[in-house]
Amino acid sequence: MDLSAAERTLFENRRERLKALLVSQGLPALLVSHPANRFYLSGFELHDSQCNESVGWLVVLAKGPDLLFTDARFTDAGLRLWSKDDLCIYGSGKHAVLAEELKKRGVASLGFDPKAVSVFDHEKLREHFELAPAEGLVERLRLVKDAAEVELLRSSCGLNHRIMRALTEELKPGMSEIETAWMIERMFREAGAEGLSFPTIVGVDKNAALPHAIPGETKIERDSLVLVDAGCRLNGYCSDQTRTFWIGREPSDRFHETKRLVIAAQKAAMEVIKPGARMAEAYLAALRVFEDAGVARQFTHSLGHGIGLETHEGPSLSPRSEALFQPGMVLTVEPGLYDAAWGGVRWEYMVVVTDEGCKAL
Repeated sequence: MDLSAAERTLFENRRERLKALLVSQGLPALLVSHPANRFYLSGFELHDSQCNESVGWLVVLAKGPDLLFTDARFTDAGLRLWSKDDLCIYGSGKHAVLAEELKKRGVASLGFDPKAVSVFDHEKLREHFELAPAEGLVERLRLVKDAAEVELLRSSCGLNHRIMRALTEELKPGMSEIETAWMIERMFREAGAEGLSFPTIVGVDKNAALPHAIPGETKIERDSLVLVDAGCRLNGYCSDQTRTFWIGREPSDRFHETKRLVIAAQKAAMEVIKPGARMAEAYLAALRVFEDAGVARQFTHSLGHGIGLETHEGPSLSPRSEALFQPGMVLTVEPGLYDAAWGGVRWEYMVVVTDEGCKAL
C-alpha cells in the first residue's frame, strides 16, 4: 500500500529529528539496520524475513536525501515508499553497493548502532568507511510516542482488554496451558490482530511462579490460579497485559491477599508516574508496599518497560534507572509476587504519561 501524504510527512519529520541528532554529534550519516528503527523512520518492513537475514538497510544522511537499500524481492515494496533515485537494489554484494552509493554523496564516515550490526557486517563495512559507534539514537526518538502512536497503542491495548475479559468465561477446568495459549492466539487473530506481540505465557498454580512460564501440559484444575500474560500486534503496534485468574469456587485467602498486594503496589507506582519523576521511584513505591507486607523477596523483576513497535523497548522501570518520565511515554506497570511452592500473581496495565501524571490505556 502506498503511503498517504500524512504518513509520508510523518516519516519525513522523524528523519528530520534524527538528522538534527546526527549534526549535533558530528555524524554525516547513520546506518539504520534494526528492523523496528527502519520501519519507524521509513514505513519499510517492520520485520526481517529471518533472524539471520535483513530485508534492507536505511541510511539517513545529516544533509541530503536518505537512501533505502534492499534486494530485488522488495523493489516494488520499496518504490511504494521511496523515490526511485534513492532506492538502491543490491545483489550479493550489498556492502559494496552501499559504499558506491554513499561515496557518490561524499560520505566517508558512517555511524552505526553496535547493538544492531553483526561482526560480519562491521568487518565488511570497515573496508569502505570510517565507522563511528552511535548507540541508541533512533531509540531516543522512539521513547516518546507521538499522538498517532498513542492512538495505535490504545487500539492494540483495547483489543487485549477484550480478550482478557473473554477469558473470565473461556478458562475452564481440564484445559491445559498449551491449549489455553492456542485458544488465546486464535481469539486475537479472529478479532483482527495481525499476530501476537510475543508468545503467550500461561502458568497454572506453581507454574505461575515462573514469570516467563512456557505453556505445557499442566491442566487447569477446579480451584486453580492461572496467570496469563498475552499481547497482540495491531496495525504494527504491540500490546502487553497480564492478568491472574482464579478458576473454580471462592478464591483462597492467599490468592485474595496476594492479588490485593499486587494491585496496591501497582496503584502506588502509578501515583508516582508523572513528568520529571525518576523512574526508579515508581519501582521503589511498588517495592515499599511489598516490604511493608514482608513479601519483598517475592518481587523478582523490574516494574515494567516501554512498549510500541516492540513489546520490550525503552525505557526500563528498574530500580537502577536514572531516567525521568516524559509526557507521551507508553509503559507497562506490572508488579508481581512469586512463590515456587504455591504460584504467583502478576497484574499489568499499559499506561501513557500525561502532563499531569499517567493514565491506563
